[in-house]
Amino acid sequence: MALPLEGVRVLDLTSIMAGPYCTMMLGDMGADVVKIENFPEGDGSRHFDPKVNGESYCFAVLNRNKKSLALNMRDPRGKEVFAKLAREADIVIENYRPGVAKKLGVDYATVCQVNPRVIYASISGFGQTGPYSQKGGFDIIAQGMSGIMTMTGEPGGRPAKVGIAMNDIAAGVTALYSILAAYIKRLKSGEGVYLETSLLEAGLAWTFWEFGAYFGGGEIPEATGTRHRRSTPYQAYRTQDSYVTVGANNEKLWTAFCVEVLGRPGMLKDPRFNPASSRLANIDALQDEIEKEFARQPTAFWVEKLDAAGVPGGPVFTYDQALTNEHAKAREMVREIDHPLIGRMKFLGNPVKASSDLARSRTPAPWLGQHTAAVLRQLGFSEDHIGALFADGVAYDQQRKAVPSD
Repeated sequence: MALPLEGVRVLDLTSIMAGPYCTMMLGDMGADVVKIENFPEGDGSRHFDPKVNGESYCFAVLNRNKKSLALNMRDPRGKEVFAKLAREADIVIENYRPGVAKKLGVDYATVCQVNPRVIYASISGFGQTGPYSQKGGFDIIAQGMSGIMTMTGEPGGRPAKVGIAMNDIAAGVTALYSILAAYIKRLKSGEGVYLETSLLEAGLAWTFWEFGAYFGGGEIPEATGTRHRRSTPYQAYRTQDSYVTVGANNEKLWTAFCVEVLGRPGMLKDPRFNPASSRLANIDALQDEIEKEFARQPTAFWVEKLDAAGVPGGPVFTYDQALTNEHAKAREMVREIDHPLIGRMKFLGNPVKASSDLARSRTPAPWLGQHTAAVLRQLGFSEDHIGALFADGVAYDQQRKAVPSD
């Protein structure tokens, strides 16, 4: 069955996470993604541990459904190869620091001259304009400058980073939906589009409740641990053996929680906890009362009670538990694929289940330069010309003499 973006050609000039996540998803949706890498280093995440048979597992789980073309973009012949690819590309994506793409001659203005219908996307730390645009931008910097670190962690503690690379992924997702919107627009108008986003803005754009509270009431959000700022009970509570999350944040759920879960109907008449505004005002005392009960039994007991009462709740899993529990298995969130160097390996499954095939993992992540020769042949280069490009250090294939690459 054909995938939605089958036949769409993507040039991927990105590295590490934000851009590669975006291009991986385009590849999952069927696009033909050619990842252009420098050499011998390649994408920076190729050096991340752990490695299996010399290949980074972290790189491999983020770069499926792509071809790797290892190319010296500073050599005029490398630029010639890029220009040939750019003429036929539907989408070009880069995540250099602003100004670098222009220096390399791969910027939107240059590509647009040979392909005015191109959709060109730039991802950077702080955007292409503005006083911060030239700053180096990693996820941790963006988390700090978007205010996210000061609202994460325990009250009174040091600023805390979100446990995942949130701003990186936010930027990749933002670029992805913007590219798809631009592609739909081009289908209607025939016009190409330049678009850009940043790690800072993509993360900041996810802070809706905090934005509303700040401009609506002057509230500057601070760290609240696992608590919600607008309602309670809505957090993780300590049990006899670990923690359990509870979301009893409306009157119906609050009643069921007190009566059916805690067996404490008297809490419904306690003025400290009723109405909801009093629960928020006395949130520390509320936590003490709940944890006093929860300490009597292990987490599994309370999860069963919460489920029986129809009150949202669940265990606080470690990451290995999150991946190996029966529900994750049933939803196929851990899949397997054969990698030419790593061997049989696992990757994250698709979080979207649909009645029609929207995305699919078709090919494993490539080794550095795996498809260099094949892409050059598709562009019409002769075998002698291709051999010369390899010999002169313009093209590269990490396994050229060890493993057939096409």
